[in-house]
Amino acid sequence: MAAGGRPPLALLLSLPLLVTLFSSPPASAADDTIAANSSLADDETLVSAGGVFELGFFTPAGSMARFLGIWYRGIAPQTVVWVANRDAPINGTTASLGLNATGSLVLADQSGRVFWSSAPSNANATGAPVAQLLDSGNFVLRDGGGAGAAVLWQSFDHPSDTLLPGMKLGWDLTTGLDRHLTTWRSPGDPSPGDYTFGIDIRGVPEGFIRYGGAAPVYRNGPWNGLQFSGEPEMEPNNSNFRFEFVANASDVYYTFLVDGGGGGGGVVSRFVLNQSSVQRYVWPPGGQAWSLYWSLPRDQCDRYAHCGAFGVCDTSSGSPACGCVHGFTPASPRDWALRDSSAGCRRMTPLNCTGDGFLPLRGVKLPDTTNATEDTTITVDQCRQRCLANCSCLAYSASSIKDGDSGCIIWSSLLIDIRHFAYGGEDLYVRLAASDLPSNGDGSRKKNIVVVVFVSLVVLVLFGFGGFFIWNKLFRNRGRFQSTQRFNSFGSSIPLTPVQDRKLEDESGQNKDLNVTLFDMATIAFSTNNFATWNKLGEGGFGAVYKGELEGGQTVAVKRLSKYSTQGLDEFKNEVMLIAKLQHVNLVRLLGCCIHGEERILVYEYMENKSLDNFIFDKGRSAQLNWSKRFDIILGIARGLLYLHQDSRYKVIHRDLKAGNILLDKDMNPKISDFGVARIFGDDTDSRTRKVVGTYGYMSPEYAMDGVFSVKSDVFSFGVLVLEVVSGRKNRGVYSSGEQASLLSQAWRLWREGSAVALLDEAVAGAGAYRGSEVRRCVQVALLCVQERPDDRPHMAEVFLALGNPGAVLPQPRHPGFCSDRGSTSTDGEWSSTCTVNDVTVTIVEGR
Repeated sequence: MAAGGRPPLALLLSLPLLVTLFSSPPASAADDTIAANSSLADDETLVSAGGVFELGFFTPAGSMARFLGIWYRGIAPQTVVWVANRDAPINGTTASLGLNATGSLVLADQSGRVFWSSAPSNANATGAPVAQLLDSGNFVLRDGGGAGAAVLWQSFDHPSDTLLPGMKLGWDLTTGLDRHLTTWRSPGDPSPGDYTFGIDIRGVPEGFIRYGGAAPVYRNGPWNGLQFSGEPEMEPNNSNFRFEFVANASDVYYTFLVDGGGGGGGVVSRFVLNQSSVQRYVWPPGGQAWSLYWSLPRDQCDRYAHCGAFGVCDTSSGSPACGCVHGFTPASPRDWALRDSSAGCRRMTPLNCTGDGFLPLRGVKLPDTTNATEDTTITVDQCRQRCLANCSCLAYSASSIKDGDSGCIIWSSLLIDIRHFAYGGEDLYVRLAASDLPSNGDGSRKKNIVVVVFVSLVVLVLFGFGGFFIWNKLFRNRGRFQSTQRFNSFGSSIPLTPVQDRKLEDESGQNKDLNVTLFDMATIAFSTNNFATWNKLGEGGFGAVYKGELEGGQTVAVKRLSKYSTQGLDEFKNEVMLIAKLQHVNLVRLLGCCIHGEERILVYEYMENKSLDNFIFDKGRSAQLNWSKRFDIILGIARGLLYLHQDSRYKVIHRDLKAGNILLDKDMNPKISDFGVARIFGDDTDSRTRKVVGTYGYMSPEYAMDGVFSVKSDVFSFGVLVLEVVSGRKNRGVYSSGEQASLLSQAWRLWREGSAVALLDEAVAGAGAYRGSEVRRCVQVALLCVQERPDDRPHMAEVFLALGNPGAVLPQPRHPGFCSDRGSTSTDGEWSSTCTVNDVTVTIVEGR
């Protein structure tokens, strides 16, 4: 019977034997072994010889149950790496771990109830069995006390959620033992959760994270001799780690070793399945906390089959991330246009088996190999010939890249879950019909066609340049004069004529094709009933926003630049150019714009629930956002900000992240809006500005005081926003002077007192349907985001990981950097404020 089960008591031992175990001498608290007919009591532990690991009973945080487990000794907080009785918590009684004479470990209480037992050994024990905790973290049951004695059972064969150095993740094909990781149900409940990670040995072996034991969530690709195909981070020459993968007639498994070993004073590392992600943590020599080394999945392209069959996911290419292999087209163009690529791609030209060729895809994660075949004995050239001779073969690749490409993997079913890497990856050769190959060499006729097409294109380009030159000379100056005349009559009642050209005119003298839809003024006016008052949704720093309806019935939001706005043409162009290039589910979508005379208008998708501040700061409406929805909103904002900082074509700093700039659709999904003051950022260095724009209460100290901004400025604003969502209270307002008046200081005080949950909005707390652990985690992450020094704040990748993974180990926050309101609004619209971090008075131009 597998470890962790609850077998009938009669199959294990009789009640008299249990009584014997409870009355037998206990194991020494400083010992590392349990001898036959002895036991380990609830208040005792085993300690490995080198003092690396400890085995005993523990109670998870937030739980009353007791479990038998193994954890690192001397590392705080307690880090449990193995649990025996995951399915059978010990409640309302005490139990002990005993070793009976038949060679079985038994966890039972005095009444005879068995909570866990090791599997009966298939080997015939010849000596007195001994259980020993090793410095590797392995708890072994041996036939006798010698180090060379046969192992009857070991904890390494029955992992929980953690893989330690030397543990095997995979299969013993002789016995059918499948060693895989299973998540904890929650941080306070080590019972098996919904996610597993293990090696699938069908086809070519590779690792899968699965939900519910079946649905794939993530796949790491086949082993290529150096690393898994989908994990280029596994550097084969890493001085701290050594990765091994074994696949033979008796075993298929992955394992890793670290520098210095378990008790050698080197790097301490553990590999953990934490809900839907696998994470490697390290504790460097002399370290004070666990450090996240890497985490998978990394992004949307790591989601299994994100782009469907014959689709290729590539985050470096901007948005959308999905594309079709050359020679294929979206199977559902309408869904593809809506960013739903799950249907994948279909072949444009059927294969005919006789004239086909191969298209190389460089630097990719190889497709799902569950139904693929492998032959390690042939060359890649022989693999190509074998694929060509097999009409059902759709692609091939080398099975090993160690010491040059060798071996063969052949796919005869749909190619699923391909992604392109900026570095690393392998070469995949996809079969295409001859007509779809980029260069097919089918004789002089096709070459002549190419030449004719090329010459024609050259002539068209020359004519185009000539036409543009003539237009520029004859009409450009007149257009500028007319534009100046119109600008001087902003309030004029002269009818406006539609825009004829399809490019946004830059009044500084440059034309830029922004690749956005340009609406004429008549369409905009008609859609809003000529900007009728009853269609007005609100007003911000840019101007008024109106509800409109286009001819096809599509509802839109029309934002019209006010002549009194502090923002002008620069902000308008900045927003159009940025949003046109950014596409993400948590960013508001720009449908088009209109520039006509003095008019500057932006057309967005319509958000039924307006902005976030309409809910969280309104006592009458705040109850509509329960904790689950608030937490989803926080995750959505984090996801959108992560895209701006890391995953988009450009690194973008928003610079005005606040509740009023978070819009909510009909399903309350958050979308970041208002990019008028956003900046494209080239690297991780700081930038300065003489014009500090943004909203008081959300700006980081270094930005408000010195004009220094970076991605960490947005992180600070996000931290403030999270605290506002949790508390339902603004960080900006007229409060009494003093540190205790601000939201940040209140959150810091409650955190220090251990009462972070008390910050929760009364409308949510009164309902009672919330998770205290999630509230505390949100407050902790928010306080880490609002640290005074930018270097102390996490990046958004770390923030999103911390929010989405309850088991992630977080550092303790320090005193936040915050500004308390000591003044009032001046007549010229500027705020005078004092930052408590160093008592320097600054003036902040508020652009919203």
